[in-house]
Amino acid sequence: MDASKLKTEKQKVLLMGKSGSGKSSMRNIIFSNYVAKDARRLGATIDVEHSRVKFLGNLILNLWDCGGQDAFTENYLTTQKSYVFSGVGVLIYVFDIESREFEQDLATYNAVIKALEEYSPRAHVFCLVHKMDLVQVDFRESLFEEREGAIKGKSGRFARVVTSYPTTIWDQSLYKAWGNIVHSLIPNLDVIENYLGQLAKAIVAEEIILFERTTFLTVMSVTSKIGEQNPYIDRQERLSNIVKTFKHSLAIFTSSSTSSHQFHDFHIQTPRFNVIIDKFTNNTFVLAVLPPGDAELNCTRINIATARDEFMKLDTTGDRSHQESVGYV
Repeated sequence: MDASKLKTEKQKVLLMGKSGSGKSSMRNIIFSNYVAKDARRLGATIDVEHSRVKFLGNLILNLWDCGGQDAFTENYLTTQKSYVFSGVGVLIYVFDIESREFEQDLATYNAVIKALEEYSPRAHVFCLVHKMDLVQVDFRESLFEEREGAIKGKSGRFARVVTSYPTTIWDQSLYKAWGNIVHSLIPNLDVIENYLGQLAKAIVAEEIILFERTTFLTVMSVTSKIGEQNPYIDRQERLSNIVKTFKHSLAIFTSSSTSSHQFHDFHIQTPRFNVIIDKFTNNTFVLAVLPPGDAELNCTRINIATARDEFMKLDTTGDRSHQESVGYV
């Protein structure tokens, strides 16, 4: 793949919202392995903080965390307008459910949308109604639906495509929202799904999930009819949260960084099923739920190793121009 095509797969992601809405906390939980209690100590973002995150080899997220103080927001919408809003792949706008100035928040959001319409009309727009844990459980759904409708009403040309999520840093809702956001950016998902489907069939997996290495967000999953009977519809987000919390615990008890703790092969055997988490490519891990037994587990390891070579081509070269059948045992 030539350099020009690789360049087109870089995605500029704007993270915007009022100061104190929780933008930087969620960014650090997702991308920097913070846990919720540590994220609360983060200070306000000054102007724009840039970070680059690599996904699946040639997909680069250029994340712009934009400070939400009024003076900065005014600059984004006036003197820095073309600089901030040109070439945007995704806008993530965060609303604080506690805000007492929701109408003003909507007005600012609408101004941002107008700038996006002018400079990046093909961008994806996601809105996170954040800090939902502060709302009584009985009122969460109705309040979110009310805010969702108001947001859609101020979304201009993006009203038909804007997607909103209720989130909090204290549960897996944050991983669900960000997982879906990242999923929308990954090119040629059908090729990845084809390879995962072949692997799932070969190992008779109830479910197989491909996770991004650093964030442990779900890239793709394939579920069998048996797997679809699992009552926990948020299990993938739960797994993301559990694994990252476990890595954080390892860092605390070994006095090292969370980035230094990467799984190579982690498995659980029970009388009813096996679960294996294995390093797949440089940027991904694979989790598989399969029938019980030592033979099934060992066969799965061999088949994952076989599939790894094909996925490495996708991960390192970005070459998704062909789909080949993989020879599994």
